[in-house]
Amino acid sequence: MKYLCLTLFFTATATVSLAQSAATAVDPSGLEVVRFGWSKERIGWQNDPFRGPIENFDEMRARTRNEKRISDAKRGGGSADADRIRREARADAAIVATQHKNTPSRYVFIYRTTVRNLSNKTIKSIDWDYVFVDGVTETELGRQQFTSEEKIGAGKSKELNVTITKPPTPTISLTALNNKERDGLIGHVIVVRIDYADGTSWQRPDPR
Repeated sequence: MKYLCLTLFFTATATVSLAQSAATAVDPSGLEVVRFGWSKERIGWQNDPFRGPIENFDEMRARTRNEKRISDAKRGGGSADADRIRREARADAAIVATQHKNTPSRYVFIYRTTVRNLSNKTIKSIDWDYVFVDGVTETELGRQQFTSEEKIGAGKSKELNVTITKPPTPTISLTALNNKERDGLIGHVIVVRIDYADGTSWQRPDPR
C-alpha cells in the first residue's frame, strides 16, 4: 500500500507539472494570448454601439415633410387647414413608427482578446484570426481576420476588440437571438503577424 501511494503521488505530480508547462508555453510569436471571447449584441437605440440617432432616416424624413406642410398652412392663414394637416401628420408619423417597430432586430458581433507582449520590443500592430471549429469533428466552421493597430510595450498587456456585423459562422443568425448557437462551437485565437515599432516584423509560417 505504501508503494502504491508513492506511485500515485509521483504520477499526480507529473501530471500537474505537464499541465503547468502546457499552460505557460510561449507561442513562437512571443505574444501570449491571455484570454479571448465573443458576444452578440442587439442594435437598439438605447444600446447601440454605433451611437445612432434616435430617429431612423424614414422617421426623420416624415417629420421634416410634415413640419413643412404645417408651416405652409400657417403662412396661408388657414387654421382649419393647419389642424387637418396636423391630424394627417400624426397619422403619417404613426404609420412610419409602426413600420420601424416591425423591422426585424439586427445584431453585431464583438470579438475580443487580451494579449501580453513577452518580447523586448514595442508592438505597433497585430494581425490575428479568431477561428471557430466544430467541437466533435474539429472541422473549421468560420474564421474572422482582424488587424489591430495598438502600441504594446515590452511586458505589457492590452485588450483588442473588434465590432462587426459578420457572425462567427454562417449558422448564426443576424436577426435573432438563439441561446443554443454556441453549442458545439469552439473558438481560439491565432496570432498571424506582428509589426514592431523598430520596423521589424514576425510572420507565422503558412501551415500548407
